[in-house]
Amino acid sequence: MNNLVAIVGRPNVGKSTLFNRLTQSRKAIVTDISGTTRDRLYGKVTWNGLEFSLVDTGGWVVNSDDVLEDEINKQVKVAIEEADIILFVADVMSGLTDLDTTAAQMLRRSGKPVIVVANKADNHQIGYQSAEFYALGLGDPFAVSSINGLGTGDLLDHLVSKLNRDKGVEELDKDTPKFAVVGRPNAGKSSLVNALLGEERNIVTDVAGTTRDSIHTHYTKFGMDFYLIDTAGIRKKGKVDEDLEYYSVIRSIRVIEEADVCILMIDATRGIESQDLNIFSLIQKNSKGLVVFVNKWDTVEDKSKEALKYFEDVIRYRLAPFRDFPILFGSATTKQRILKLMDVAKEVYLNRKNRISTSVLNEEMLPIIAATPPPSNKGKYIKVKYITQLRDTQVPSFVFFCNLPQYIKEPYKRFVENKMREKWNFTGTPINVFFREK
Repeated sequence: MNNLVAIVGRPNVGKSTLFNRLTQSRKAIVTDISGTTRDRLYGKVTWNGLEFSLVDTGGWVVNSDDVLEDEINKQVKVAIEEADIILFVADVMSGLTDLDTTAAQMLRRSGKPVIVVANKADNHQIGYQSAEFYALGLGDPFAVSSINGLGTGDLLDHLVSKLNRDKGVEELDKDTPKFAVVGRPNAGKSSLVNALLGEERNIVTDVAGTTRDSIHTHYTKFGMDFYLIDTAGIRKKGKVDEDLEYYSVIRSIRVIEEADVCILMIDATRGIESQDLNIFSLIQKNSKGLVVFVNKWDTVEDKSKEALKYFEDVIRYRLAPFRDFPILFGSATTKQRILKLMDVAKEVYLNRKNRISTSVLNEEMLPIIAATPPPSNKGKYIKVKYITQLRDTQVPSFVFFCNLPQYIKEPYKRFVENKMREKWNFTGTPINVFFREK
């Protein structure tokens, strides 16, 4: 399980710019207007061989004219509560403000490790002004420029030295599947877990996680053998007056990273919503297996085959282009299809371990590629000569050796992936297709 780092600070100090710089992306919207960031953003950062999750938050503010002030501050508090380390961003150009001091007091009370980032130090001369942030009492400030990257390498060196490199290491059987139950609030996650664990509890054993927010339950009933990962009932909810939607995603980061297969719970009475798509994107980014369980199907009035087919089509349309995953309809409260759900999750886990011999790969795929070759580019034709599967990878990964891999576009990669899914069973698991020069 990865470490979680939260970026916190008052508005317009460059938090989103720093997020984009560290994640090497442009996910966060950056403007000169205070309060631009309101929605939560998540990304991955890899530095010196260590990967961690990064969360961007809205600007901490008090007594402002922003009607969303309370909601933004709630989300900042949740991020602080869940993070392993906090990056407290300040503006070296405007100097220390009363709002910085107020936020620093809140961070000290949290008891979490805090790194002060004096942003907008676009040259070394300006960087000397960061000394005034020693007054916050949070340790040495790091003068950086999120715009041009100055000082961010030193910041990351210091940050990863503070992270727990053994995060998430537990005495678990690595060959036993780990299934995570994820979804938005009130989708029925706790009901599903309770339905599975409600009887003959002597057969299950709880293995406490290294963090307080997740637990592995070794489930061995009805001939099944897997670890069930869930967060229900572990966190003291009185600690934070949390925004439930934000809370559900930020906790899903932890759970998804530990799992082999994620069971995405969708409320049949509400359909698939944007929050479900946020959680699905986390599953995809972490290359985990996927099973969709449409819960509360017993409460739906129209249970006809047509209604079921329509619901399924809408889910696959919203989660496109990844469409090859199982969808089950059932009810956690009546225990309808919950054992079938576990069987399907086990099948997806096995699909992640599919291995295809090189001879079979070339025998099946080369004729397809010869019949439908990649489009020519500037009069140059691409010829695939050899295919092999990489070993010891998290998900099935295949390398297609050819003469001009730089001309292979994403649509053709999807075409090849779809053909492979037609030939072999990779339902529920992502697969990687690489084109390399031979």
